[in-house]
Amino acid sequence: MPPTARLTRTILPLLLTVILVPFVFASGPYVIGSSNTVTADPLVPRPSTTPCVVPLFTGASFFDFNVENFSYAPPSGCPGPWAKVVLESDINLNAGIQYDRTANFWLGPVNIYFGTTSEPSPSLGPSWHIESDLTDYSSIFYTAQSGQADIGNTLCCGLTSTIYASASLEFYPLAKGQTAPVAADQVLALSAGSSGGTVALNTGSSTLSGTFTFPTNVQSAYLDVYAQGQSTDEFWYVCSPNDVEAELETGCGNTGFRETEITIDGQPAGVAPVFPWIFTGGIDPFLWFPIPGVQTLNFTPYRVNLTPFAGLLSNGQQHTVSLSVYNADSYFSATASLLLYLDSGSTQTTGAVTQNTLTGPSPVVTENLNVQPTNLRGTVYVTSNRSFVISGYVNTSKGKVTTKVAQSANFSSHQYFNISATKYVENVSQNTTLNSNTTVTRKGC
Repeated sequence: MPPTARLTRTILPLLLTVILVPFVFASGPYVIGSSNTVTADPLVPRPSTTPCVVPLFTGASFFDFNVENFSYAPPSGCPGPWAKVVLESDINLNAGIQYDRTANFWLGPVNIYFGTTSEPSPSLGPSWHIESDLTDYSSIFYTAQSGQADIGNTLCCGLTSTIYASASLEFYPLAKGQTAPVAADQVLALSAGSSGGTVALNTGSSTLSGTFTFPTNVQSAYLDVYAQGQSTDEFWYVCSPNDVEAELETGCGNTGFRETEITIDGQPAGVAPVFPWIFTGGIDPFLWFPIPGVQTLNFTPYRVNLTPFAGLLSNGQQHTVSLSVYNADSYFSATASLLLYLDSGSTQTTGAVTQNTLTGPSPVVTENLNVQPTNLRGTVYVTSNRSFVISGYVNTSKGKVTTKVAQSANFSSHQYFNISATKYVENVSQNTTLNSNTTVTRKGC
C-alpha cells in the first residue's frame, strides 16, 4: 500500500488592545438585545437514528465551591457500538454579580467537558447550551461508574449569582448496515485522581504525569491536551519579559509565549499550542455580554499524535507520559486523555522510534523601549520557530506500519506599550501556526 499523507495547519491568532484610563463605573441595567441565550459553537451533527438519552445531573446548583456527584450507567436500550455519542449541557446564572468560573465534568478520572462560564449583570442572567462529540471516547461509556461536575463558584463577599447546570449523554444507534466509527479502545486519564480533577502547573518545570503499563498491542495513540491559564497566567498573552516587567506593569513575566510540551519517559514526544482563550471576565466584560470569545464556553482539546511511540508503549514495561507548559508563571490548569487504538488481530505488537529531532523551544526576545521619567513607549517582540520530525514503526498483525510526523511550530508576538501616569495602552498582535504533515507507510498490509 503506498504512503498516505495528511497536512494539518493550525492557526491561533490573537489581536488585542488593552487601554486603561481613569473612569467612573456607573451601575445600572445592561440589556443586550432581547435574548440572553447563547449556544456554544460548534453544534454537533447528528445521525438519523433516535438516541437513547442518559441524564447525568439535572438542576445542580454551584455556590460554595461544591461539586455535583452523579452516577452513570450505560444505556440499556442502545447497546454499543454507537454511531455517535454526544454530551449536552445547559448552564445558567441568575442576574446579579459574579465572576466567570471554570467548569469541568468528569466520568471517573476522564474529562468529558472543560470550559468557563459567562458573567451576569444586575439585570441579566445569561444561559447557554453546549454540545461535545465524545464518540472517540466511547470505550469509557460501557461501564457503570461515578462522575463529578465541578464549577468553582462562591456567593462570598458581595457575589450574588448561583450557577445552575444540567447535563446528559446521547447515544445514537448504528443505522441498518452502518459500520461503527473507529473509536479508541482505551482512554487513559492524566488528571488529579480517580475522580478526575485538573492539576496546577505553576512553573515551566511543573508536570502533569501518568505512569501506565499499556496494553501490549497498541497500534496508534493520541493525547488530547487541555492547558488553561489561571491566576497570573490568565492573561499570559500580555505578559512581559522579566527584566522589564516592573516598568511595563503587566503583572506577569516570562514573556507572552507559552507552549505545552509532551514527553514520554522524559523524552520529547510532541507539542501543543496554548489557545489564547479570553474569558468573559477578561479585559472588558461588557464586550462579552452579546457573544463570548471563541471556545470560551466550551474548550476544544489539542490532539497530539503519539503513534510513532506505539511500538515502545507495547513492550510490557511501565511508561510515563507527561506534559508541562513552557514559561508558565503561576499557573495553568491542565488535564489530558490518552486515546489508545489496539491491534485486534494480535496480542503483541513490537516496534521502535527511529527518528526524533524534537527539542525544547528557544524563543527570541527583542525589546525596543524608550523609558522617560513621565512616559514609557515602545515594543517587545517574541518569536519561536522550530521544525522537527518524529518517526517510528509498529509491527501489527497486518504488517509493518511506519508513522512519520513532521511539524513546524511557529509563534510570534508583537506588543506595543504607551504608558504614562494617566493611561496604560498595550496593543498585542499574536500568531501561532502549527503545520503538521503525517505520513503513514504500510508494508505487507
